[in-house]
Amino acid sequence: MPTNFTVVPVRDGRRKTRKVGSVEEEEEEEDVDDNNVLREADEYAPGDGLRKESSPFINNTDNDKAISYDGKNMALFEEEMDSNPMVSSLLNKLANYTNLTQGAQEHEEADEEEAGPKKKAVKSPQMGTFMGVYLPCLQNILGVILFLRLTWIVGTAGIVESLAIVVMCCSCTMLTAISMSAIATNGVVPAGGSYYMISRSLGPEFGGAVGLCFYLGTTFAGSMYILGTIEILLTYIVPQAAIFVAEKKEDEPAALLNNMRVYGTCCLTLMSLVVFVGVKYVNKLALVFLACVVLSILAIYAGVIKTAFDPPDFPVCLLGNRTLQNLNFDKCLKTEEVGNQTVGTALWALFCGGSRALNASCNEYFVLNNVTMIQGIPGLTSGVISDNMWSDYGPLGMLVEKPRQPAVLAADTSQDVYLPYVVNDIASFFTLLVGIYFPSVTGIMAGSNRSGDLRDAQKSIPIGTILAIATTTFIYLTSVVLFGACIDTVLLRDKFGDSVKRNLVIGTLSWPSPWVIVIGSFFSCCGAGLQSLTGAPRLLQAIARDGIVPFLAVFGHGKANGEPTWALLLSGGICEIGILIASLDAVAPILSMFFLMCYLFVNLACAVQTLLRTPNWRPRFKYYHWALSFLGMSLCLSLMFISSWYYAIVAMVIAGLIYKYIEYRGAEKEWGDGIRGLSLNAARYALIRLEEAPPHTKNWRPQMLVLLNVDTDLAVKHPRLLSLTTQLKAGKGLTIVGNVLEGTYLTKDSEAKTAEQNIKSSMAAERTKGFCHVVVSSNLRDGFSHLIQSAGLGGMKHNTVLMAWPGTWKQSNDPASWKNFIETVRETTATHHALLVAKNVDSFPGNLERLGEGTIDVWWVVHDGGMLMLLPFLLRQHKVWRKCKMRIFTVAQMDDNSIQMKKDLQMFLYHLRLDAEVEVVEMHDSDISAFTYEKTLVMEQRSQMLKQMQLSRNEREREIQSITDGSRSSIRRKNQSPPAQSPTEPSPPQVEEDEAQLIHDRNTASHAALSDAAAGVHMTWTKEKLFTERHRGREANANVAVRDLFNMKPNQSNVRRMHTAVKLNEVVVNKSQGAHLVLLNMPGPPRNRGGDENYMEFLEVLLEGLNRVLLVRGGGREVITIYS
Repeated sequence: MPTNFTVVPVRDGRRKTRKVGSVEEEEEEEDVDDNNVLREADEYAPGDGLRKESSPFINNTDNDKAISYDGKNMALFEEEMDSNPMVSSLLNKLANYTNLTQGAQEHEEADEEEAGPKKKAVKSPQMGTFMGVYLPCLQNILGVILFLRLTWIVGTAGIVESLAIVVMCCSCTMLTAISMSAIATNGVVPAGGSYYMISRSLGPEFGGAVGLCFYLGTTFAGSMYILGTIEILLTYIVPQAAIFVAEKKEDEPAALLNNMRVYGTCCLTLMSLVVFVGVKYVNKLALVFLACVVLSILAIYAGVIKTAFDPPDFPVCLLGNRTLQNLNFDKCLKTEEVGNQTVGTALWALFCGGSRALNASCNEYFVLNNVTMIQGIPGLTSGVISDNMWSDYGPLGMLVEKPRQPAVLAADTSQDVYLPYVVNDIASFFTLLVGIYFPSVTGIMAGSNRSGDLRDAQKSIPIGTILAIATTTFIYLTSVVLFGACIDTVLLRDKFGDSVKRNLVIGTLSWPSPWVIVIGSFFSCCGAGLQSLTGAPRLLQAIARDGIVPFLAVFGHGKANGEPTWALLLSGGICEIGILIASLDAVAPILSMFFLMCYLFVNLACAVQTLLRTPNWRPRFKYYHWALSFLGMSLCLSLMFISSWYYAIVAMVIAGLIYKYIEYRGAEKEWGDGIRGLSLNAARYALIRLEEAPPHTKNWRPQMLVLLNVDTDLAVKHPRLLSLTTQLKAGKGLTIVGNVLEGTYLTKDSEAKTAEQNIKSSMAAERTKGFCHVVVSSNLRDGFSHLIQSAGLGGMKHNTVLMAWPGTWKQSNDPASWKNFIETVRETTATHHALLVAKNVDSFPGNLERLGEGTIDVWWVVHDGGMLMLLPFLLRQHKVWRKCKMRIFTVAQMDDNSIQMKKDLQMFLYHLRLDAEVEVVEMHDSDISAFTYEKTLVMEQRSQMLKQMQLSRNEREREIQSITDGSRSSIRRKNQSPPAQSPTEPSPPQVEEDEAQLIHDRNTASHAALSDAAAGVHMTWTKEKLFTERHRGREANANVAVRDLFNMKPNQSNVRRMHTAVKLNEVVVNKSQGAHLVLLNMPGPPRNRGGDENYMEFLEVLLEGLNRVLLVRGGGREVITIYS
């Protein structure tokens, strides 16, 4: 964003620069007469546009007659009465207060923290698109849901809604793959895959939050695959291996879940040991597992083709229109002929209390309806597709019934739950099926995770991933249609194949045998579980090694070869949680949430980078657009809430908590992420809008510029100044912490950076949120001036300056400390900034302290915009000051009605919604005490003595300069007129003559201005005589100066100001000595710069005896209002 700065050179007539040796020094230019006495100069003071008063150091009382303010009690504030009137004169107006607003490294930084062993990289990446991306993605996408749940989804949702589910989920992954391809081809993607892409695109906070969500998703995916493995094992391969066996039908679901928990835990332990022993074995078996998946899918297509001319024989027995479990009977008959005798079959016994007798008492529905046997796989040409077009959702325990099949309903249905009917094991509805199905389309990141092994990752990742998604989408879409066209609706809705003797439903369709699918799906689920337990710990290790989540640091370590041992243990523990849930249908929506959130942020990352047009956004993959990314992001968000709105909220809360934790405690990282660019654009837009008009009084809050000092070690002198800032700001608004180093940037650049780091560390320790700005300037005065003028940007500029009181100004030999302070006060007044000066700032409470019962006392002497009202309110919002009460004191003069003033002030505070005690202090005009007179005299004598000492030092410097100049001119004259002699001959006598002449010239030049008696007399000066004469002159001048000091009378204006300081200090100390904090109007500096030192004395007297004081000067505008 272009920013124009105008630097205006200001000529200061009171300074001049001269060179002594090689050092430039600035000193005050003063008019000195022959007797070293200050000359009265009738000139304009630069900067304030007002004529100077007569020097306060000279005995001159004539000018006191022109004072427009007659009172003595408030003489300290008299020069600003026109802009800041006394509170006593304004309170009757303030009680009916109104207010109007005023007119209106861009390179990827190497993570040096990632110490420790790493995985061995492949020496020569030779994997192409097919082996490196396409097949791994295919293996990760196709899996447990396809084999165990897709047929049930088609039967429950119907072909139409099943196609909608597949299209939605596959569109989501396709759009995500397009965005991911753009990100993955915009640079190398190391270990971490999607986590790396998101974190480097959206920043460490988003990256950590979504990375951990993706890790949880991957871990729960391991649970899902293990549960799928155990379900296949116990349901279809060795059902007799079950430990828990249900004696009653209604106990079967609970027994199945307990078996899943036991076997799942054992399987998880075994797989974790395999991963721990060696990942290389898992990688070698990956192709075997992939081959199982491919063979299983080919067997399904082969079986579908075979059904067109030779459907397999899988009969389903119906009672009326209800589907029966044929686990405990072989014949779909009620009775049969045995030895010319009709007897009941095994089916008869199931419905007639276990008796096969024809006269046994049987179930009413069984008596009223006949049994029918139909083919579970009627084939492609059977026309069964029309029955499977539409959905058939139902609650838990709903019977699976064949539509359009005749049946007679029974009156009593209470016993149906105990009979061998096929029923819904869970309540089914569209959104649930979306959540269960979505994990079958995850796994699209497998290719990007292998970028280091690819021959040309920029080409292979987009092509391989998109082709894999296209292939699996085709498989899913055709599977939905073919399942609906080949399998009867009652078999499709039979989740576990109970109606076909516990055969895997999809296995009944395959060729040449159902065992092809059973064995293939078993190994496929095993392989996918191992891959999840391999990938999840590495993802966690990548997050831990990035150092953005401090409490995860331990999981960045591992075995000597880099294997993440600790991360594997944590992953196993989280995986066990999913296994204890034990239901595949309950775990699938959980991991759907985490994967959808991950995909959502991949799309967001691509959209942000595209819209911001960041210079580094140059992906090789060109077939992307920000609209597609936004569509993918919207689709992900919709699918999250479609699948399970409460799981979606929980996942978002988890991600939000992780985000805030990383933001609060995490390590700072600069990854050139898109969120930084987005923040810059948003800040630019907001700053441009902010410049249109100043903030309304309702929105005014102190935007702080904190002027900090550092010691010789570049450490912060007053860190409690930052604590006060934190307590005053509470993290809201703008805070700029500024510091000035004296020198040039070319020589002080390293010190400036060190000081900036130290200040930032102190800001972090004091929890001060803001910016740090260290300026190197030729002198401190100009540096602070530049900070006050130019800190901030656009409308986001400071309106308040906070600084510490120069507590050692009296002890310092250098007057620059207090002169810089006063000039800073003048600068803030000229720029209409509010000013806060903290005295004894080191005694202010820290952020961890809690002040007990006490008061914050406000001494409201003059009205300057309401700052004194606002500051205690802001402080009391912080827990340090929360228990303190607010008291407001104002001063009444002789002519003021103090009772009415108190009523008006109470009404004003009532309108301001401030809770405070009010007290009006009466300060009657009294005679100026001898103590005040004497204190003023001592102050002026001290100032005069210091000035005499300064003049003597200046005189010595001028003499040294004149001697140096004379020496140089003498040598120059001798060099310009050399003697006529041979240059090769030595001339020792001439050297002596040159030295003698040099001494003579030096003495003459230095003494000419000091000795009028020697004028016109030719004499030879010796060194001793020169020093004697000079010392005699100084003694005469010193005697004159001492006589002036003892004969001088104090300036009457200074006496009145000292009287104000003494009397006001007495009142404040009397009322507020025990207060936790005293806020007081800060008098303005004198317009005559000659009285600056006296001003410091006045303030010192005003603050004497008070511990914590905050002097406040308003910025010239109202900052608090009674209006809503």
